Amino acid sequence: MAEPEVPEEPEPVSAEAVLRELRLFELCCRDEDVPARLVELCLTHGLGPVALANELLAFVTSKDFSTELSSDSLDAFEHEVLIKRSSRVSQKRDNRYSGLHDIRSLQELLDEEEEDELLDAYTTPSKNSQKRPNSTPETPRPKRNLSSRSPYALFSPSSFSPSVTPSQKYSARSSRGEVVASFGSIQGPSWSGHGGCGCALRLFGSPEENLTQAYKFMFQKALDVREVLSWRIEELGEALKNHHHLEDFTSVSLPAQEPVTVLGQIGCDANGKLNAKSVVLEGDREHSSGGRVPLDLSELREYSLFPGQVLALEGTNSTGRRMVVSKLYEGVPLPFHTPPEPASEQRMVLVACGPYTPSDSIGYDPLSDLVAVITRDRPDVCILFGPFLDAKHEQVENCQLLGSFSEVFKLCLKMIIEGTRSAGSQLVVVPSARDVHHDYVYPQPPFRYPELPKEDKQRVHFVSDPCTLEVDGVVLGLTSTDLLFHMGAEEISSSSGISDRFTRILKHILTQRSYYPLYPPSEELNIDYESFYSYASLPVTPDVLVTPSELRYFVKEVLGCVCINPGRLTKGTVGGTYGRLYLQRDNSRGERKSPCVAAQVVKI
Repeated sequence: MAEPEVPEEPEPVSAEAVLRELRLFELCCRDEDVPARLVELCLTHGLGPVALANELLAFVTSKDFSTELSSDSLDAFEHEVLIKRSSRVSQKRDNRYSGLHDIRSLQELLDEEEEDELLDAYTTPSKNSQKRPNSTPETPRPKRNLSSRSPYALFSPSSFSPSVTPSQKYSARSSRGEVVASFGSIQGPSWSGHGGCGCALRLFGSPEENLTQAYKFMFQKALDVREVLSWRIEELGEALKNHHHLEDFTSVSLPAQEPVTVLGQIGCDANGKLNAKSVVLEGDREHSSGGRVPLDLSELREYSLFPGQVLALEGTNSTGRRMVVSKLYEGVPLPFHTPPEPASEQRMVLVACGPYTPSDSIGYDPLSDLVAVITRDRPDVCILFGPFLDAKHEQVENCQLLGSFSEVFKLCLKMIIEGTRSAGSQLVVVPSARDVHHDYVYPQPPFRYPELPKEDKQRVHFVSDPCTLEVDGVVLGLTSTDLLFHMGAEEISSSSGISDRFTRILKHILTQRSYYPLYPPSEELNIDYESFYSYASLPVTPDVLVTPSELRYFVKEVLGCVCINPGRLTKGTVGGTYGRLYLQRDNSRGERKSPCVAAQVVKI
């Protein structure tokens, strides 16, 4: 059996050892007192003979000094090199107690604090020292001190912000855990999952159909954008023709006394917002060569239009300059996915959307509360939407953080991963255009996190925005872009009865077969249209569509798809909401039933 290797002890500092190392670099001593001075430098600054020789060689070479060392040259060497080096080392040690820390370094700090407390118990405090409260059965240590033993207490809120005061309005919130919106019926008094045990989660479709890595963007040509829009018009036009059994389309510029059917995309004749008097139809390339014609909507009793909407319409165009519309042929949704072997076990899915900090503090207290909910309920799947570090936060805009954006995000992510490890839930992380450190483009590639521990690689999934997931045969459509807000600001409608704006917009998303059918897009969004055509189209109609928004939370069924807006985890300085769903496929043959058994929106 081989004997264990014994580590070599460092060579003791002596004049002979120092001179031997100097001779290797052809350095010698001019004065007799130089060897003793060299030994003094080693002992004073904690250097060995080898380290001192290396520092001296670098100094002499950079300054063009003589290779014969004198007392004057050693004084200059100590002043310019060794003293500065010692200050950097001491500053580095002091920095352990300030700035950013990872979980390991935080735990080391906690251990050192415990050692200090033990030493203080055996020493007499000085006159000006800060008193520590004694812990006795009558006066136990406050709970605040006990909770600070967790590294996450140091992570939030004071690790990244110069202001260590947590949000008072968030901590004083009421109605915690209150259900504010619901869908379906739930069996039993509480929600709980199986911690992801046996849950099959994957991206829907082939790998080529999903955005899995970063790509180059910017410098797109107007011709390329036009090509993508033309392809969409052609594809949706073919679906409209087959569904409504329409004959061939006519050019929008051709005068016609009789009703004709035309195909195109809704646009606006000015730079302002769309209204009933400014609607134009941009014809398709095949039949209309991209021509435009203003629309007269006065004969329509009901309509709902937005810029970028592809539709077919019937009307008369007696002069070739204005079409009087008599009928609209709206789009049709894609079919639902039918899994070959659907799982019969019920799954719980939790969905939450950032920001995860109040607007008056960079403290991640809301996120910590959400992690506690995940640990308690053990959902099978947790879908977390960005922003994780909000670009619109005041302290981010003013660059008041104590670390880089990427460092803050990585520690936030580490908190989530390690905090939910005991629950075993499958984590799905969706980026947002408001994530200050990430690529500002749509479609948005997944986060890059090479530091992910090996033990978590099977349960943590980084996906793109937008994304289509499959959970045990149930298809979920996910997007963190505030599509409801963007389309709600541009859509115009006329209805004789009571009409729900959310339902109209969600219907447009499903019938236009796109996660973002609005064109031109909102000024907040930078779209790369080549990637948009490949990754932002709906492959099927999802069973569940999750669209977080600044607008009011809701859960509703639209065209057989359960749509949920879970709201945001924080709304300004107060607490917000998150969503939870029960999914279960019905294996019985016959009419399709929604696999979303129940859904709720809950206050954090």
